[in-house]
Amino acid sequence: MKEKLLWACLIFLTVYMAIPWIVTRILGLGIFRRARSHRQIAFTFDDGPDPRYTPELLDLLQAYGVKATFFVLGAKAERYPELIRRIHAEGHQIGIHNYTHLSNWLMTPWTVRSKQVGRTEAIIADITGVRPTYYRPPWGIINFGDFWLRRRYRIILWSLMGRDWDHGVGPEKLKQRLLNGIKGGSVVLLHDSGDTFGADEDAPAHMLRALREVLAEVTADGYECVRIDELYAADSNPAAALGIPRRMLRSAWMLWERLFLKLLNIQTVNKLDPLLKLRVIEYTGSEPLTFPDGEQFRKGDRIAEIHFDNDMLLQFSVESRSPVQMALHIIRGMERQLPMILKLLNSDPKYSDVKGLYGITMIHRGSKNLGFAVFDLPKGVFAVVTRYYLRVVMYMLHPQGKERLKTKPELLVPKIIAMSRKEMMSRYIA
Repeated sequence: MKEKLLWACLIFLTVYMAIPWIVTRILGLGIFRRARSHRQIAFTFDDGPDPRYTPELLDLLQAYGVKATFFVLGAKAERYPELIRRIHAEGHQIGIHNYTHLSNWLMTPWTVRSKQVGRTEAIIADITGVRPTYYRPPWGIINFGDFWLRRRYRIILWSLMGRDWDHGVGPEKLKQRLLNGIKGGSVVLLHDSGDTFGADEDAPAHMLRALREVLAEVTADGYECVRIDELYAADSNPAAALGIPRRMLRSAWMLWERLFLKLLNIQTVNKLDPLLKLRVIEYTGSEPLTFPDGEQFRKGDRIAEIHFDNDMLLQFSVESRSPVQMALHIIRGMERQLPMILKLLNSDPKYSDVKGLYGITMIHRGSKNLGFAVFDLPKGVFAVVTRYYLRVVMYMLHPQGKERLKTKPELLVPKIIAMSRKEMMSRYIA
């Protein structure tokens, strides 16, 4: 009897808690946490409003002309309606963060829906005259029943967590964490109140000092700081063109890719236009690559390996009406970034002895016009594995999936594209 009860409890916990966690936090399904916009980002603030810190934050946002999103607690909105009115009057978005800061895992779905979310919605609508339709659950945790909330609300999580509530995170560490993590489409999670359980009471003061410098830098870099509804509307959401199984596979793949990029310290050439990424490696080919200009890559030479950003390739594939149009998108993107790469090679000490660029791709048509030489992969196990690997990537990224793999399969052959530093200097020197 005890065993059956234990199994029943385990099954309940798996269905009620673990599965929603995996689906939303790991696979990113049913929620919004990042856009594919290259120039827009969204700052979001949880746990307020707070009579001490929210007015300071609003003054700061106003000084930089930034619009943000506030996920507020209904109990605090009830207590400080004048702050809710000010947030709304100054053009910021107001979302729901439950009536009290209690985990949805500790409540039944109907309690969450009526006493937490519904009650907070009514309070905000009564104060502002506008019904909030965006919802962020406390700690980003939902239970199985909360999936039905999607009929009425859009569930918003985040792509960058500042951890600004932490006792050990001061203004400088927070600033560096945000500046290192922010990129186009980021949804940034911060807090304008420090009275939540486990938080540092003075944390919002540190956040405000860091945020002032962060806003100065991101606006100078050309980012536009927008509300969540604006970021959501601007997001073309190319992943929606994929079926659910491939979306799940793709989400798991992109999680692995982000880890891969971090582990190998692969550098994005331009954060606002992240099509190309680089890392320095040694050329390991048994035979040298010989270029038309007489230059060679020999075994042991240091070269810059090119990687494409798969999020951008997915967006190009969905937006393009044909493979030719997709190739044009990629070529134009490379034309913009090759001069930037040359500048990086000439200014960054870690690229000082790099002899040129090197990559392996199935997207090589038109690359000769950019100065690349195209080489066949040496026959062997590596060539076979690479071909299957790139076909898997194309299956996940291309909306036509298997159909695209069957269309002109003779063109889906991975090739080496490479360019000597000498060739880059002759073509792209400013």
